[in-house]
Amino acid sequence: MTPSRLFRWRFTSCCGDDAASAGPAGATRREFMTLAAGGAAGLAALGTLRGVALAQGRVFPPPPPAVSPVEGLIDFHVHCAPDVFGRSIDDDEAVTLARDDSLEALVLKNHVALTADRAWLVRKHVPGVKVFGGIVLNTAVGGINPEAVQWMWRMQGGFGRVVWFPTFDADHHVKHFKDAPEGIKVVGGDGAVLPAVREVLKICAQQRVVVCTGHSSATEALAIAEAARDAGCERVLITHAQFEVVNMTLEQMRQAAAIGVKMELCAMGPLMGPSAHLAWMRHWRQVAPKETAERIKAVGADHFVLATDLGQTGNPTPPDGYKAFVGALLAEGISKEQIRMMGRETPGALLMG
Repeated sequence: MTPSRLFRWRFTSCCGDDAASAGPAGATRREFMTLAAGGAAGLAALGTLRGVALAQGRVFPPPPPAVSPVEGLIDFHVHCAPDVFGRSIDDDEAVTLARDDSLEALVLKNHVALTADRAWLVRKHVPGVKVFGGIVLNTAVGGINPEAVQWMWRMQGGFGRVVWFPTFDADHHVKHFKDAPEGIKVVGGDGAVLPAVREVLKICAQQRVVVCTGHSSATEALAIAEAARDAGCERVLITHAQFEVVNMTLEQMRQAAAIGVKMELCAMGPLMGPSAHLAWMRHWRQVAPKETAERIKAVGADHFVLATDLGQTGNPTPPDGYKAFVGALLAEGISKEQIRMMGRETPGALLMG
């Protein structure tokens, strides 16, 4: 019996001719795959070859990159299960994915629960990635509660490295989204930070933990940053500085940079907006990569930290979102050196310096 012969797909034009002979209007399979493998820049180049789509009988995604686009980077803002909100992956899964994509470190964030202990546990389960946690000063932990911060940094392992001021319980947040008449305040009527805030900042300065401003307004975030500097805090980060509830202007970003404060830029920004795929994200303004790149160029890459703020059910995994974010910034003219500074050097100094 004659052995059966497997059918082999050929890359052909719409007329059935070999793509290799398609001429100037087409592209060979090798040319196509080379461009596609180039990530965002390669895909942009593909768009200029008008005949490429017609010249291929079948079109595939690019092959896996030889090196992860986020190799060695740090994700400063990751949400995982268990949580009170829908999360697509748990701590172990998030860190395993990060390890598979060669990330250096992650910071676990939870709006209602401590993550310093979870950082210790997941390091034990999934070695090879540096994992850090902290505490968010929402109502669940007593609001602006210095004692909660004291116990957080004492957690076994010493991986509790971040204190976030209130997020969805913040006075600015609940008033902005009309969730409640008022929330947890960080400043008084005179615009100065409240005494409890100063007490927390003293602890942060003593223990050299990172102060994050949460869902404060841009004005409130700058007030916290100034008070943190006065208290001796060397590590201050404006939480997702471009997102809806913060939404810093260029001038406010320059003010933050002038006092040595870093600003977080997140991969979830381009996914939000009126046409977002998830209903709850339609209430937040979309932050296009072009806008983010313009801010980086105007203020300086050394003043920013990259993160994802991902992990929600229905969204890309944090590593996939991070890769898309990095690719989009590269396509907008941000250099690989700047990506490394924002994604590795600056966050690494905040967490481990």
